[in-house]
Amino acid sequence: MGLYETLKDRNLLYQCTDEEKLKGMLSSGIPITLYEGTDPTADSLHIGHCVPYCILRRFQQAGHRVLLLMGGATACVGDPSGKTEMRKMLTKEQINENIEKIKNTLKVFLDFEGDNPAIIVNNADWFKGYDYIDFMREVGVHFNVNKMLSNEIYANRIEEGGLTFFEMGYMLMQAYDFVHLNREYGCTLQYGGGDQWGNIVAGVELQRKLNFMNGTDIQLVGATNPLLLTPEGKKMGKTENGAIWIDKDKISAYDFYQGVYQTPDACVEMMFALFTDLPMTEVRELIKTDIVGSKKRLAYEITKFIRGEEDAIEAEKMSQNLFASNAINKDNAPTFEYDMTADSVGVLDLLLEAKFVTSKGEARRLIEQKGLSIDGEVITDTYMTISKAELEEGKLFKKGKKNFLLIKIK
Repeated sequence: MGLYETLKDRNLLYQCTDEEKLKGMLSSGIPITLYEGTDPTADSLHIGHCVPYCILRRFQQAGHRVLLLMGGATACVGDPSGKTEMRKMLTKEQINENIEKIKNTLKVFLDFEGDNPAIIVNNADWFKGYDYIDFMREVGVHFNVNKMLSNEIYANRIEEGGLTFFEMGYMLMQAYDFVHLNREYGCTLQYGGGDQWGNIVAGVELQRKLNFMNGTDIQLVGATNPLLLTPEGKKMGKTENGAIWIDKDKISAYDFYQGVYQTPDACVEMMFALFTDLPMTEVRELIKTDIVGSKKRLAYEITKFIRGEEDAIEAEKMSQNLFASNAINKDNAPTFEYDMTADSVGVLDLLLEAKFVTSKGEARRLIEQKGLSIDGEVITDTYMTISKAELEEGKLFKKGKKNFLLIKIK
């Protein structure tokens, strides 16, 4: 099955500015260059962020050249798409630090070495020093404000009455990214999430207008994948117990596995399509006949892909032990061995060290909501401490309804 047919079979092609053109590009046997843009507004990625990387992975495996655009410049502005208020403005130092941390995560999905390495580019490199007047004369002149305001990416901000000219510049910058990458790398395809459709189309249309002005015939194509949404319309990637982080140091194998297992039924097929290479006929039949079994298979396959087979096997065994019976005890719970030197430790510090919570703030909220317990007793005091002697015997913590962790002295 060719790449175009694979994308269609797995329902990973949602919108396209010229689908026949795309089909021809992918069926010609000639490698193309494509890119996907990410604004590094955080220092790590959860599973919902990684939808486009799963798709880029298939392009790279098919022999196409992949560019990963890190929006060092656009992140300073902030994408208004779907937002009711202006995004928090980050410093350039924060953005650069985020880029460096995200790079390591991307190695799970893409090959940055070998004969066809993925290339990371940063639009701060070409916007730095670009004179404002020159940019507006060369790029801004091609954008009609009335048409921009009619675009749904601005709908929520307009409704709130708070859209700024600062934010409107985002579309111009992202459109120019596509033109620049075509000039420098021969890039002819941009792939992104469905919520980026307006920005992607803007880049294609900008090149068309430049073609008319310059007498050129450069054909750019934009495509999107459907968003991975929960039945409530929220982007997948977080559960009631927190984000399903890709970085191993932010989440245990067990919590990662359980986070995937809690995928809403409506999202299971797309998660298989994105994160596994299982044939979709097999996937659809499994979902149809055994949704619980399909979720277990999904949790194992994605944990194996992201974290490795050893973590997948360990997490699967823990889950089987924990839920084989209604009785959860210290003999079958996942375990964290704590290297303790002091006579006592605060419960918040302990849970954070064990990565049972992602922050002390989360732990405090859980305690306020009576969502944390120790050996069956609800924790009510955020200043609670546990002695070294108590931890020698081991303490069984419970978070929410399904997350357990035994903490004991190493």
